[in-house]
Amino acid sequence: MAPDQSAGLALKTAIKRDRRLKRLALLAVRWGRTLPAALPGWAWFWRDWRSFRKAGGRASLLDTYPCLNDRTAATAIDPHYFHQAIWAFKRIQSAGPRAHVDVGALVDFVGMLTAIADVTFVDIRPVSVELERFTMLPGSALDLPFADGAVHSLSCLHVLEHIGLGRYGDEIAPDGAERACRELTRVLTPGGRLYLSTPIGRPRVCFNGLRVFAPGEPCALLAPLALREFSMVDARGELRESVHTDAEIREEDSGSDHALGLYVFEKEHAT
Repeated sequence: MAPDQSAGLALKTAIKRDRRLKRLALLAVRWGRTLPAALPGWAWFWRDWRSFRKAGGRASLLDTYPCLNDRTAATAIDPHYFHQAIWAFKRIQSAGPRAHVDVGALVDFVGMLTAIADVTFVDIRPVSVELERFTMLPGSALDLPFADGAVHSLSCLHVLEHIGLGRYGDEIAPDGAERACRELTRVLTPGGRLYLSTPIGRPRVCFNGLRVFAPGEPCALLAPLALREFSMVDARGELRESVHTDAEIREEDSGSDHALGLYVFEKEHAT
């Protein structure tokens, strides 16, 4: 390993082990993502353009389509969304509902659910698409368009943490997560299940991106519901199924300072 690479690795390791340094480094990364593509990307682009032309390739400069961020050594994934989709799909499929309601998840995931159930998708930003077994229902998690106890199978994945922070054009509401949890509880039918995911770790608000909850906090916010399963994608990006809510998120030596909690709640029948 070259000396500069060794020094860089040592610096990254030191940052990962110091929570304060990591916090500052992650802030720099988040802010840095708002900057334009780096100059090396354009250098690669023009080098490859010359090589393509020299090899006999024919293309007009007016039709060029620079993609400057795809030259990676490996295919990158977002471990939260990757594992979350598999985790949730398996459990919904196993439960076998005829109809399912999703609140604000990624539309790709919602579309795949139509392979196993009639899906109603609720979001403040309507999706204009014609798809068999798919119904778009404009609405907010703060005021779900369903009667009390009307939904048997319900999911809200990587959404709760955003509500009330204005990121997606929603209203500013510091108590947005609490209000959304009351709505999710209200519309669930006795015996119905809620599949929920949200970032977990050191509790905080990262305005206007997201909130991070203590692992047990969603259980308190959804107190009328019974927790049936807790799994997580830990801070290292590894899926750990059926663990306890006090399980270590393994932040030490990881490049992240939060994990993703995966919860299955059930509304018990009245006794």
